[in-house]
Amino acid sequence: MCVSVCVSHVICSSLSLFVCIYIIYQVLGGGGGLRWEMAEFVHLVVVKFKEEVVVEDIIKGLEKLVSEVDNVKSFVWGKDIESMEMLRQGFTHALMMTFGSKDDFNAFQAHPNHVEYSATFSTAIEKIVLLDFPAVVVKPPTA
Repeated sequence: MCVSVCVSHVICSSLSLFVCIYIIYQVLGGGGGLRWEMAEFVHLVVVKFKEEVVVEDIIKGLEKLVSEVDNVKSFVWGKDIESMEMLRQGFTHALMMTFGSKDDFNAFQAHPNHVEYSATFSTAIEKIVLLDFPAVVVKPPTA
């Protein structure tokens, strides 16, 4: 076991943390039924809209956009109603799109409808945080 972990450590020096954990997980024989897998690529947007913006119009535009672009597997959004202001830091809404792969996400980014809508969206925001990442499923949703 020490040899496996040491070899994994050498390999891991140039890989991401997830890949390192996965290598160790596989080398040591799995985790007794718990399976990690790369599932989708996620585009997460946390935003505070400008005061004068009609948020419902922005959301309708996003719903139209995702319905027109086949690369988008899912789209969910919500308005924060529970977080304390000091933790929220002024952000009010979260938007999340999932894609089958990073290539699908890249195609979405370059899609003419996305490029066009981005200009509208950009004028509506006061501040924004974007995170784009491969999702790691530890516990898949149940039906």
